[in-house]
Amino acid sequence: MKILITSTSFQDTPGEHHQLLNSQGFEIDTLRGPLKEEILLPIIGNYDGIICGDDEITEEVIKNAAKGKLKIISKYGIGLDKINLTAARKNNIPVTNCIGENHVTVAEHFFSLLLTFLKNIHLEYNIVKRGGWKRLTGNEIHGKKIGIVGLGRIGKEIALRAKAFGLELYGYDKLIDNKFIKEHKIIIEKELKSLVNKVDIISLNLTLSKSTKGIISLDLIKNHFKRGVILVNTARGGLVDEDALIYGLKNGILRGYLTDVLDEEPMPRNYPLLKYKNVLITPHIGSRTFESVERQGKKAVENLISFLKDKKPC
Repeated sequence: MKILITSTSFQDTPGEHHQLLNSQGFEIDTLRGPLKEEILLPIIGNYDGIICGDDEITEEVIKNAAKGKLKIISKYGIGLDKINLTAARKNNIPVTNCIGENHVTVAEHFFSLLLTFLKNIHLEYNIVKRGGWKRLTGNEIHGKKIGIVGLGRIGKEIALRAKAFGLELYGYDKLIDNKFIKEHKIIIEKELKSLVNKVDIISLNLTLSKSTKGIISLDLIKNHFKRGVILVNTARGGLVDEDALIYGLKNGILRGYLTDVLDEEPMPRNYPLLKYKNVLITPHIGSRTFESVERQGKKAVENLISFLKDKKPC
């Protein structure tokens, strides 16, 4: 059987996931994703399985896969927004992902971004590397109000850490774990526009879908955001309307935009947000720790094996 690996996190990080995959006797090819549709179209049908990242697995790619021998799409990671799930179901190609493996490390990355920005660590690092000793004044997060948009696994992990930092917790989600909310004293807002008007920091933790695409809209930023809010996105770039974001930055509504994700990755040249000093971007590394990659990699391989060997998915 032939397997294609496109996830660069999987490829670049040593660990037990490689040992497990290599022990199966598969013929393994690797390409460095995320791959565009035109690259996948002529080759996808040559493989029995794929462990993918955020590749463009469109309806046409699925059709070509079904004409060939593809039996399983195993997503490394959680987000399935780049995979046409309707086409996969129609063509009887199962799609799996790695739920429950990366929430701790993404929550840690959220606070890495936030503390770096508020303590000016990114600026001070570069000043000192140039031989300078300019001491900027930062801010504490203790006592600030945080709005967690999406209270799934990652949102809950952020809430636990935010509580330890002494932040006041606000939340917004359509599905609420009432036991967790009550235990950790999270104030739930029924409307997003109500939440963004009250908090100092917003954490985006939603999945990307038709209903959430561009949920951070021009109307929301222009008419409802509290002035001076910091917006942190460790979920998906498409949750934020780029024009709305630029409006918020230009007009001082947003104190900062800190993101690990973009709507187009890798980042295009001349990306418009690069010119803003209060924008901090990391290249989708929120879950790229040795521990998390190994966990997600093993789950992706286990899901692959279970289908190719006629077992139930892990």
